[in-house]
Amino acid sequence: MPATDNLVLVPLYRLAHSRTGDKGDISNISVIAWTAELFPILKEQLTEQALEKWFEFRKPRRVRRYLIESIDAMNFVLEGILDGGVNDALNLDTHGKALSFHLLDFPIRVNSGLAATLPDITP
Repeated sequence: MPATDNLVLVPLYRLAHSRTGDKGDISNISVIAWTAELFPILKEQLTEQALEKWFEFRKPRRVRRYLIESIDAMNFVLEGILDGGVNDALNLDTHGKALSFHLLDFPIRVNSGLAATLPDITP
C-alpha cells in the first residue's frame, strides 16, 4: 500500500474466512483470503508475533504459521492454547471454533478505498 493512502482498520472477516481443528492441547486455524489480491495484506499483517499477542490471554506456548500460497491461505498452529485439551478443559469456549471467531475480529490495516469494496455484515 502506498504511504499516501488513508489507512483504516477492518476486521479480518472482511478479507478472509477461517477453518479450525483441534487435537489435544493444540488448535490449528486456517485463514483463507476471499481473493488472491487480499492475500499479500494478510501475509504481511498476520504474523506469528501478531497472533501471539492477539491470543496472549490464552497463553499459547508456541504459535507457528504455515503459508499455503497456491490457495491464498495460511495455517496457524497454536500449541498449549486449549487448557490441556478439549476433553480436559472446563471452559468450552476454548475450542478451536471459538478461537477462530476471535481471530476473525483481528484488525487489519487497509486503505480506505479498498475497505469500501470489502464485504461486511453491517447494513
